[in-house]
Amino acid sequence: MDLFDYMLEVNKKEESPLAARMRPKTIDEMVGQEHILGEGKLLRRAIKADKLSSLIFFGPPGTGKTTLAMAIANTSSAVFHAINATTSGKKEMQDTVEQAKQDLAAQGRRTILFVDEIHRFNKAQQDYLLPFVEDGTVILIGATTENPYYEVNSALISRSAVFELKPLTKENIRTLIDRAVYDEKKGMGAYNAVIDEDAADFLADISSGDARTAINAVELAVLTTEPGPDGRIRITMEVAEECVQRRNVRYDKTGDNHYDVISAFIKSMRGSDPDAAVYWLARMLYAGEDPKFIARRIMICASEDVGMADPNAIVVASAASDILEKVGMPEGRIPLAQAAVYVATAPKSNASYLAIDKAMQAVKDRAVDTVPHHLQNANFSGEKALGHGIGYKYAHDYPGHVAKQQYLPDELDGTVFFEPGENGYEKKIREYMEFCKKMTLLQ
Repeated sequence: MDLFDYMLEVNKKEESPLAARMRPKTIDEMVGQEHILGEGKLLRRAIKADKLSSLIFFGPPGTGKTTLAMAIANTSSAVFHAINATTSGKKEMQDTVEQAKQDLAAQGRRTILFVDEIHRFNKAQQDYLLPFVEDGTVILIGATTENPYYEVNSALISRSAVFELKPLTKENIRTLIDRAVYDEKKGMGAYNAVIDEDAADFLADISSGDARTAINAVELAVLTTEPGPDGRIRITMEVAEECVQRRNVRYDKTGDNHYDVISAFIKSMRGSDPDAAVYWLARMLYAGEDPKFIARRIMICASEDVGMADPNAIVVASAASDILEKVGMPEGRIPLAQAAVYVATAPKSNASYLAIDKAMQAVKDRAVDTVPHHLQNANFSGEKALGHGIGYKYAHDYPGHVAKQQYLPDELDGTVFFEPGENGYEKKIREYMEFCKKMTLLQ
């Protein structure tokens, strides 16, 4: 390294964003991800013992995938090479593999190859790495925001341990915000800054588990806010809102307001008001509510309040939830809105919901242990000798494919659980049930 390269590295360290300067050097400095890095966990033990196999980290942005890889680089005796799949090609991989072979032969040192955004590599690029991962020439550490089971070759997956990094909790983000404001060595402590509690809580909420978002907001706040008369830079709620260009929406994700807003959302869909449903959806998303929680509520409403009046509602709601899992946010807001509008504008019925509750109550109240003999299974030898299946009428042998026979236990014969209404598809169900009754009367 010549003088110019040395000065470039020095300047990069001094001028790099706060989030980069605060990056932990070891796993002991990392915040969050206790499910994989807590004391006694497999990954922590492997890193401490420097006994790593190939790994793939996946999770949302700002959860520490690259940070964890860098922490491994700082503690491992292996040679460490890092490339980004968005800017690197096969030539760079070939050079790294050749160097890894030389290091292993000459020094006995293994090589860790960190590939950020590994899902950006095409199939041929991923296939190129496979034999060198398999024979131990390189230890692969891949990082991706996408589900690796969809985006990474199955052959690489099978040769790697996959670890999911989850969004940081509000408490995790608060810890990092405090470090960013007050740490004099890595943070902005030298600027004599202080952050109000409500501003810190707001940034921790609005970051939605992304540490980089919160730290970037702190850096911007400190660098653009004039010191007060006491010489201190004070990060207030107004400053925090300005730095993230988001207004503080009153929404406590664990308090009464959380339940009030989700209640309003569900009641708007039940009440067939798509405008209100979309508004409350936006209110929750803007405030940082977990979109998966919202998706679950839409699915429940589709079943409980729409039901068989439009059986497709639950399909749309379920599809929206699946799409959300695959595309993430912010794009996930679109299928959520589509599902909310669909459920809000669908014909309504709670007949299925009432039916299962009536049936559950009947099971609870009535001691019914037997299944009518003609409905019992008769597929195994000897069962017919016990009377199983005797007298059963195969529906397709009868007009209209309806056979007159008893399906409920004797104790509940004639009990009605499901009563279809006149809305939407349930009107057709009611007509079909009347047809079935008519056909049985003719037998």
